[in-house]
Amino acid sequence: MAAEANSLVLSSFLDYLRIEKGLAPLSINAYTTDICQFAEFLEKHKRLLLTARRSEVRDFLQQLFSNQVDGRSVGRKLSALRHLYRYLLLDKKIDYDPTLNIESPKQWKVLPKALARDEMEATLAAPLKLHAAGAARNTKDSAALAARDRAMLEVFYAGALRVSEVTNAKLEDLKLDAGYMLVRGKGDKERVVPLGKSAQGALTEYLAEARPVLAAGKRSGSSSAVASSIRNSPLLFIARGGRKLTRQRIWQMVKAASAGSGRSASPHMLRHSCATHMVENGADLRTVQTILGHADISTTQIYTHLALDRLRTVYQKHHPRAKAR
Repeated sequence: MAAEANSLVLSSFLDYLRIEKGLAPLSINAYTTDICQFAEFLEKHKRLLLTARRSEVRDFLQQLFSNQVDGRSVGRKLSALRHLYRYLLLDKKIDYDPTLNIESPKQWKVLPKALARDEMEATLAAPLKLHAAGAARNTKDSAALAARDRAMLEVFYAGALRVSEVTNAKLEDLKLDAGYMLVRGKGDKERVVPLGKSAQGALTEYLAEARPVLAAGKRSGSSSAVASSIRNSPLLFIARGGRKLTRQRIWQMVKAASAGSGRSASPHMLRHSCATHMVENGADLRTVQTILGHADISTTQIYTHLALDRLRTVYQKHHPRAKAR
């Protein structure tokens, strides 16, 4: 029923574009695609094009951003909806334009996804638990890989690192005794990232016991000179045989580690989790900005929205007069 009602509205609008506005077929096809996508979104929420609210337009655009649709495409879809509702308003089929006062997608900031603290703890512990669970088939290599993965997860979370910053981190960048490491971020800018006790402990174990095992791993088909060069890799985190870790392998590792918490996390979610938890615990934005390596503090300010959401949730749950009597 909803689909049929929406189809009639769309058909009327397309006739208007074709006959009165004289738009080309390609333009009409673009309008059709964009409005059909919004209509399908509304139908899932049991709403119609004629009864859509501003909040639903915003939710639709937010969903597009969450699905990694670029800003230009989102802007085009919003423009199509504006034309539709302007037509419906002028034709007196609606009394209110739900696209009114919705800002340009360029001004939107998509709130980053972060793990809850208990989910983060479960993710950090996952490599060693998975290793222990497979005790019957464990090898020296598997123990080394588990220690490496745990150390990487701890560093991701401790320093809010990007995946490229972890793959390119060098042994010489790690100042374990002083409790920090040097990180080369975007634009080859260098920053100092502190490491907490948990990360320091995981790194100490990895460097002492796991990394030598991985560096000594056999690499078939390599000449002795090449094999020696690989084993003497300057990189902090290495694969078997001293090879460089790929971004894809790290993404797979983080996804597998987070599965036990019921989430499917990415390396960037660990970075967001670090920043979010620091702000929730009262860290000032300038400190968080420095750790993240943001050039502009306005980029860091997005984490205050996440902290406020958490604050509001806790308040509603625990304050005796937060709920209506």
